[in-house]
Amino acid sequence: MNRLLEIFRNKYFLSAAAFAVWMLFFDKNDMLSQYEYRTEVHKLQEEKDFYEKEIKDVKKNLNELNTNLNTAEKFAREKYLMKKDNEDVFVIIRENPKD
Repeated sequence: MNRLLEIFRNKYFLSAAAFAVWMLFFDKNDMLSQYEYRTEVHKLQEEKDFYEKEIKDVKKNLNELNTNLNTAEKFAREKYLMKKDNEDVFVIIRENPKD
């Protein structure tokens, strides 16, 4: 017990413990901030992946539209519900079955 008390009274131990407490809880980059930064980086990385996938799809569609005029009509009909003068358009929305 006496040996343990001497260790806690050691100036190097006290300064190292104070430094550790300061860095873990009171510093600008404490543990909580690091966790928040890590979750934000993860969220932003997921958004970046999503937008890169969307850009890839849009570039593929643009390439198809620029190379083939038949796909332009298909694209206009599917995406923008355009029709010819003597046609009717029926939009079918499929509902997911509720469990």
